[in-house]
Amino acid sequence: MSEVFTFFGLINEDHNFIFITHMLLSAAIALVLGKMAVKNLQVVPRGMQNVMEAYVSGVLKMGSDVMGRRHALKYLPLVATIGLFVWAANMIGIIPGFESPTANINMPLALAIAVFVYYNFEGIRLHGVVNYFKHFFGPVWWLAWLMFPIEIVSHFSRLVSLSFRLFGNIKGDDMFLAVLLMLAPWVLPIIPFGLLTFMAFLQAFIFMMLTYVYLGGAVQADHVEP
Repeated sequence: MSEVFTFFGLINEDHNFIFITHMLLSAAIALVLGKMAVKNLQVVPRGMQNVMEAYVSGVLKMGSDVMGRRHALKYLPLVATIGLFVWAANMIGIIPGFESPTANINMPLALAIAVFVYYNFEGIRLHGVVNYFKHFFGPVWWLAWLMFPIEIVSHFSRLVSLSFRLFGNIKGDDMFLAVLLMLAPWVLPIIPFGLLTFMAFLQAFIFMMLTYVYLGGAVQADHVEP
């Protein structure tokens, strides 16, 4: 929303500049949090180490439920990094003077394309091109002509599922907050901050969960290992 004040807008009012700087700021926040967590590792974790260990353990547990612990461990760095990045991008939009880069379709779509390409690459790498695309034909051979195009459309629709869900929710939150700031800049916005914070966490969680689900469907055979 170009009409809303942002600190980076004082440097350059071009919205592409504002979007890129907020995206880089989100990445910097994620990197700083990670650096703080490993700066002074202790046997009994405290402070940021404790928070990040709880976060990583939660992401691992989520992935283990979806695709088994061995696969979840392998893709933990990717999913946990995406989650932290998306969370930081969602959260900064709640702070007046900043804008969520996830409220711009370019960032959610770029993340969705990266996940889409990567999980298909992993599926092909592990099973081979023929075996990977074989399951697109479905379990009944005489319905293969119908199942294959349905599966193709289904997989490409995941780009929409990942990107537009995140974009739409965060864009709506930003517009809601902007209206509140214009109507009652000091008192009223305090009330929905809790809800907006919850939505920032929720959308990051959903993006991570869907990433694990799509990776699990690509790399697993026909069972979930313990």
